[in-house]
Amino acid sequence: MSFNTKSNALLRCWGSRFWRRRRLCPLEGPFWSCFGGARPRPILDMSYSRHFLDFQGSSIPSSMKKLVVTKLSSNFREAVVLRQDAPVPLPGDGDLLVRNRFIGINASDINYSAGRYDTSVKPLFDVGFEGIGDVVALGLSASARYTVGQAVAYMTPGSFAEYTVVPAKQAVLLPSVKPEFLTLMVSGTTAYISLKELGQLSEGKKVLVTAASGGTGQFAVQLSKKAKCHVIGTCSSDEKVGFLKSIGCDHPINYKTENVGAVIKRDYPEGMDVVYESVGGKMFDLAVNSLATKGRLIVIGFISGYQNPTGLQPVKAEMLPAKLLKKSASIQGFFLNHYHSEYKMAMEHLLTMYESGELVCEVDLGDMSPEGKFIGLESVFRAVDYMYMGKNIGKIVVELPNSVNSKL
Repeated sequence: MSFNTKSNALLRCWGSRFWRRRRLCPLEGPFWSCFGGARPRPILDMSYSRHFLDFQGSSIPSSMKKLVVTKLSSNFREAVVLRQDAPVPLPGDGDLLVRNRFIGINASDINYSAGRYDTSVKPLFDVGFEGIGDVVALGLSASARYTVGQAVAYMTPGSFAEYTVVPAKQAVLLPSVKPEFLTLMVSGTTAYISLKELGQLSEGKKVLVTAASGGTGQFAVQLSKKAKCHVIGTCSSDEKVGFLKSIGCDHPINYKTENVGAVIKRDYPEGMDVVYESVGGKMFDLAVNSLATKGRLIVIGFISGYQNPTGLQPVKAEMLPAKLLKKSASIQGFFLNHYHSEYKMAMEHLLTMYESGELVCEVDLGDMSPEGKFIGLESVFRAVDYMYMGKNIGKIVVELPNSVNSKL
């Protein structure tokens, strides 16, 4: 294959990074020792250059925008800054370079910026859990399964950037770049795997879903209905009540206008067989009190406390052992990272359900927010605020314009 001007320029740029890296290595010993000791291939397969070309015809830029945690804090605006000139990362042998088109907002983004998941990690570090976009470059091993131009979704730290390096084995190949697919990566799989592994759902069971109209709550409602359960969902507005009804929720409860505990005690005196809980604090206490005999409470989060210095809201724990014993009830936590073995199967099933019209993947792109749609990395800060104001219906997603901010 003959090189055109763009491919020549691109390889010169990437090659210059290689030789700069060589100059940083010690003089003694073979120069490839600073690359892990493996001798580089002596002959460059020139046809491989196509893997380093942007499939839409524009060069991969040398720099990009990305969000970086500079200070550990649960206040996202204090913890994170937008870098304008970060270098575009290079994919390794088994990696993809993905130009992000949509990125997902999660309640736990501020837990990550606060350093709660790994206390050994110190700033500076990248942020963001999930994205979807186009493959624009890839390593040689990765090219066995992927090619430039394909649409992929992924769950990898560092998605709040224009470009992200993604291990090919962690990418999910998609038919197109649609934000609806992104809703499944964290939110959908959390609901699917937790209910499958811990919920023991069966026909006629009563399931309470808190924050039911949110990113993961919407899937807990629908999957429980698929299992022929009777579903009660809490939410904070009449608009959300309408949405919950549209996805099959049997009994939406607006906690701003109704007393959830009183409604459950009146309408469901025997209690809830399963509670899918993500709010924490007083809602957690209500969930415990609402459990039926042999009821199961699945804790997938406690968003009401994330903005606190401790990350928690107080709960009435002193009587918890007695309450569980009295009802032979149980509480179990669920953290998606502990269920890698189930993830691929869950994603495949959810994608099939969505593509066949069996599953609604509600996306909130911020059209109803005061400042309008969430577009560009600058709007991630607004999107996080929007979530913590409880305004979203469905999964909050930020769109990144499909443009290149600098050319080689």
